[in-house]
Amino acid sequence: MTAIARPSLLARGGTRLRARGRSTGAGRPLPLGRQIVLQLLCIGVAVTVIFPLLWVLSLSLDPRGLTRPDGLNLIPPGASLEAYANVLERPTSNPISFLELARNSFIVAAGTAVVSVLIGVSAAYAFSRLQFRGREFLMLAILAVLMLPAVATIAPLFVLLTRIQFGEFVLGRTLLGVLVAIISSTLPFAIWNLKGYLDTIPRELEEAAAVDGATRNQSFLRIILPLALPALAVTGFLGFIAGWTEYYFSVIFLSDAQQFTLAVALNGMVGQYSTQTPWSEFSAFAIMFALPVSIVYLFLQKYIIGGLAIGGVKG
Repeated sequence: MTAIARPSLLARGGTRLRARGRSTGAGRPLPLGRQIVLQLLCIGVAVTVIFPLLWVLSLSLDPRGLTRPDGLNLIPPGASLEAYANVLERPTSNPISFLELARNSFIVAAGTAVVSVLIGVSAAYAFSRLQFRGREFLMLAILAVLMLPAVATIAPLFVLLTRIQFGEFVLGRTLLGVLVAIISSTLPFAIWNLKGYLDTIPRELEEAAAVDGATRNQSFLRIILPLALPALAVTGFLGFIAGWTEYYFSVIFLSDAQQFTLAVALNGMVGQYSTQTPWSEFSAFAIMFALPVSIVYLFLQKYIIGGLAIGGVKG
């Protein structure tokens, strides 16, 4: 009797659970009216986001230099790539080409990414694995710097870096000074993001390596770094974007046109009035400025979001 009763009780329990699931509406499709409303809402958001991009693209192809499109046509009358050719040759009145500007921006962006990752992963490993005096205070100090707006540090960094001189070389007036200033704002984020990721790596892996005779440095290089590659890639990519799009430090620190970055040159194309701005060249410059990073982000989006989510699991 007991063996027969148990299956019947289980069957009754399963029936009750299925009935409860049906009563709550689990697994049911949304009503048609709600689906239509949600679809219209998504279309409205998509149009709101895409329309400015199409507007900029249309202006870059328009040889008339209009301040705004004269219609909803994506390809304007007489569309040409003349604006892109002009931007590549000489985007501003300064004697510097687009490729030279891109080289300066790449130096700043690549330097920011590399230095942030190298110093960030070393500091993050120390905070994640080592116990030393002042550890909590230093972590709070880094967090305080992370919460401080980057704009608030422009004046003190400019004064500090311009006092570092070697003959005619003034650090605060060079790309190297801009690089140092940007790293000071991106490094706290790199440390905290990488620390959160390293906390998720089991310590038992390093203990097993120590049993096999590996030193701490060998464990860090051969075990921790390979496992932390997703977080390193995310941190490096975000650092690259920060350096590529940086404007405030560059426009204040740099005075030599040969050291200008793309962001500074793009802002230099804006005239005093809207009619004095070459909108076709400006739009072409903006597209060429944003396109490389946008394409990379489009392909790496899921890895970037995944790396940030994993890094924020433990702190």
